[in-house]
Parts: sequence; structure tokens; C-alpha cells
Amino acid sequence: MDLIHVIGLGVAGNFTHHLEQAGELEDFKNVVTAEPDAPKGIFPFYLPGSDSFLGVYSIGTDRLDLPDYEANAQVEPEIAVLFTIVYDEDHTVADLVAEKFTTFNDCTIRKEGAKKISEKKSWGPNSKGMGDKWIPIDKFEEGGIMDRYHLCSFVKRDGVLHSYGVDAPLRGYSYFYGKLKNWLIEKMNTQEDFGPLENIAEHLKTCGYPKQALITIGATAYAEFGEKNYLKRGDEIYVIAYDAANDTGDLTTGENKVVLHQKVQ
Repeated sequence: MDLIHVIGLGVAGNFTHHLEQAGELEDFKNVVTAEPDAPKGIFPFYLPGSDSFLGVYSIGTDRLDLPDYEANAQVEPEIAVLFTIVYDEDHTVADLVAEKFTTFNDCTIRKEGAKKISEKKSWGPNSKGMGDKWIPIDKFEEGGIMDRYHLCSFVKRDGVLHSYGVDAPLRGYSYFYGKLKNWLIEKMNTQEDFGPLENIAEHLKTCGYPKQALITIGATAYAEFGEKNYLKRGDEIYVIAYDAANDTGDLTTGENKVVLHQKVQ
């Protein structure tokens, strides 16, 4: 699916322990949230039409290209939801309609001195990864299809498969469904340029008010290997979403299973 005109946004800190394990909690020390477990904010990873580095289409499907420098890159296993954006007459975001979801690798470089989250998120084509299929969302609320889904991830190195992120139910997200949607709408309209965060309303305007947003809703906590190992060329990445009522969290394929498989270059 061509997402060249779709704005790419991510949610920071929507899974317990992820920011601590990623060494990024300090970045958000001055960001005040409404609740202790609330996400920290939204960041852009792709701005269609932008002249900045974020205007480069960064989403690949089968390869991950590391930067030429020592990058300290980690997989960030996530669920990405494609939302239709509903604007009111003054281009304020009035609603987000969840259409479908897939797996996503919001690969991040642990870059010292980066002032904004987005500076760690994109360094060219194939710096992100997206799954091989989409699962339609019947309803973005309790009782819908996403209730049954889990997210897990692995890295194969030198022929050995390692758990990279913990196997987690999607309902384990701190903010999910209506609570997440309402929070996203608020942040898209009101988030200011502060600390590691950016003004998303200004980005929407600059991008010509895109009709859709691909929103990655937060990375899971890391398993031991994921926390302690950065990616190397030759690694193989797997980010898998599976229906826990009918499937298992392994590398086998299935009709209702989404497998992102990337080779690190």
C-alpha cells in the first residue's frame, strides 16, 4: 500500500518500562502528563512534502538500512494504525477513524544530543519497517478484533533466534481505544514545540492537511536480548501480530497473522 501522502506519527511512552529500557526517560523529565501512565507525546517520523529530512519516505518492507555511522539502532516493535483524519472548518482535528492495523518497526538510533525525538527516527529510505498485510478494524473499542491480538518480536543473529520485545497483548498499552484516540486528537491540536516534542498542528498545516495518518501507537518493553543488543548488519528482524485465540507467536504465517520480516543491511 502506498502511504506516500500519509503523515507518519508515533506515540512516545505508551508501554510500561519502554522509555527506561531505551535510556530515554531523561529526555522527558520536564514533560508533564495528565496521569502517571499517560504517554509523553507525539512525534513525526514522516512528513509528506516536507523539505526536511522527515520528507524522505522512510518506510520499507523487507530491509532495514542502518546509517553509515555507529548508530546504536534498536528495533521498536509496534502496532501501526491507519486513521482517517476528520477536520472541522478551521482545520482542527475533530475525529480520527481507525481503519486497519499492521506491525511496524519504528527503528530508533540512540543518538546523543538529539534535541527532538524525530532526529532519532529517520535517516533515509528503509529506516522503518511495515508488515506484509493489514487487518481491518471492525471497531476501535472493547469487544473488537484487536482485543484478541498480541505483539511479539525477534531478532535472528548468526542463525540463533532471540526474543527482542516481550510478547504483549495489545490491551496492555497504557492508552488504547477511545482513551488513546481522544488523547491523540488533543495532542494533534494542542501539543507545543517543547523539549523533545514538536507542534503537530503546524506539521499538519505544512503537509497540506493530509487525509490520513499512520500512527504507531507505542513500542513494547524489551526482552533481555533486545535491551542489551543493538542491531548489526546481517541480523533478521521479525515483528509479529497474531490472534492469540487462534495463532501462536512464532515465525509461521497465517491468514490473520501479520509478519514483518526485515534483513539488516
